[in-house]
Amino acid sequence: MTIQLPADLEDQVSVLAESGAYESPAAIVRDALLTLLAARPDLREIIACAMYEKGGFSLGRAAEWSHLSIEAMKESLARHGVSRQAPESVAETQAMARRSVERAGRVPA
Repeated sequence: MTIQLPADLEDQVSVLAESGAYESPAAIVRDALLTLLAARPDLREIIACAMYEKGGFSLGRAAEWSHLSIEAMKESLARHGVSRQAPESVAETQAMARRSVERAGRVPA
């Protein structure tokens, strides 16, 4: 993937990389994207839905990546017009349930 930046941003990235604050321009872009996604959970949700739709994420992985519960992820998929395939195995469904119980601070039965 090639990304073209406006000249002023390209200059800023170059200065940061040359200063040693980052190891490379790619590291700067990575940090910037991670910061953006931390500040904008709605974008994480959009990405999780798209990755699920493409088959890159299971339902559990999409929920985990977007910091949503399984039920909230299902609702998000519906809002984004993504139909659920439900390819999760029994083991994955059990793992999702276990993680949900742990996140809720409960001891599994």
